[in-house]
Amino acid sequence: MARVKTGKVRRQNHKKVLDEAKGFRGASGTNFKQAKQAVMRAMAFSTRDRAQRKRKMRELWVIRINAAARLSGLSYSKFMYGLKKAGIELNRKVLAELAVSNAEEFAKLVEVSKKSL
Repeated sequence: MARVKTGKVRRQNHKKVLDEAKGFRGASGTNFKQAKQAVMRAMAFSTRDRAQRKRKMRELWVIRINAAARLSGLSYSKFMYGLKKAGIELNRKVLAELAVSNAEEFAKLVEVSKKSL
């Protein structure tokens, strides 16, 4: 059986990794060995940071809802509890968007929440 060299496969593998490392600084973007390590590290960070991004967005929504609710004389926790008791199931993303862009509608929701408390 003839000997098979890995030329094509190795080149394809290196090309794939170096394409992913495009834009990295220094040897991390050009040297395969360092690029492979940098890409693995970047992938790990991207996985972690997707969860962190979700966490940060929820945090931002809560801050916006709290600020808008306090303008109407209600804390965030009491506002959310009142909505739950009233049977209104809007998520925080929608509530935050209402608080920022449509203050009148949000004020109506605060009144509904106050009544149910």
